Amino acid sequence: MNNRRMQQDHLPPYDALLLVSFGGPDRPADVVAFLENVLRGRNVPRERMHEVAEHYYHFGGRSPLNEQNLALIGALKARLAAAGPHLPIYWGNRNWHPLLPATLRQMADDGVRRALALVTSAYASYSGCRQYLENIAAAQAEVGSQAPQVEKLRLFYNHPLFIEATADRVRAALGQISLDRRRAARLIFTAHSIPQVMADHCRYQAQLGETCRLVATEEGISDWRLVYQSRSGPPAQPWLGPDILEELRQQASAGALDVVVAPVGFLSDHLEVLYDLDTEAQRLCGELGLNMIRAATVGTHPKFVEMIHELIVERVLPGTPRRAIGQFGPDYDDCPADCCLSGRTK
Repeated sequence: MNNRRMQQDHLPPYDALLLVSFGGPDRPADVVAFLENVLRGRNVPRERMHEVAEHYYHFGGRSPLNEQNLALIGALKARLAAAGPHLPIYWGNRNWHPLLPATLRQMADDGVRRALALVTSAYASYSGCRQYLENIAAAQAEVGSQAPQVEKLRLFYNHPLFIEATADRVRAALGQISLDRRRAARLIFTAHSIPQVMADHCRYQAQLGETCRLVATEEGISDWRLVYQSRSGPPAQPWLGPDILEELRQQASAGALDVVVAPVGFLSDHLEVLYDLDTEAQRLCGELGLNMIRAATVGTHPKFVEMIHELIVERVLPGTPRRAIGQFGPDYDDCPADCCLSGRTK
């Protein structure tokens, strides 16, 4: 792509990129306040919150998500500097510093009027899509009339470069199993569980299933499973399943020796991956005699960074092909009014 042409002939209608993420504490003293932000308005028992807090304390009270977001920002800065468009990158979180209102206020002070937003979620759900749009709108209202306009990049669960990056991580994990046992290894994809009532109002399950199918096909694997992790609701409330621990027990009972667990529902190796899989699931596999290899998330994989660049370019330059593979086609830029509802009743 010719940088000079992009800059001179096609001046971008956007003047910044905003990375919008979940957020996480930087020190033990912040853990409870952070979790209170996460759980505000949700029917989660207090004891469950303190249970999750222990997960953070297990890793020194510091979320790895912040450093991973900074690494992604660094990779994107390098990509945009090399290929254009030359957009400054800002970072704002839903639940912890840098919080979205402060970031939008800084953007307004810097003269930003229209920004593209990359939300660190590949799939449609209330918590992974609509809630971020609500967070952005609330931050804009707090900043006032000077707040920049923010437009979210489309979902990318079926973008070919996302599939290639994820398949590459799965391939690397399979490569850690000896050749004589690799063909019999079981491939298990995981994603964050959500309440069934929320799943009934979005395309979360269908999109996850499509990503898994495309990745498995890329690797020539026809037998795979999609399971869930990180449930946080009360026991009486139906959530998506089966749970990863239940699946591991079933695999051991069926005589499996090796499993590759690919957290396809997550973009980086943050705490829920490190605790729920690398700690809790690995502990169970040790008890069951299962050899578990956990595939890395896409993180800053070069193909994933290239994909984000493509999503930016397709919005900056109208007429740019909008790539997607599989049965669903490219997702829409503007979410319909009834998409990704929470399913909650007032």
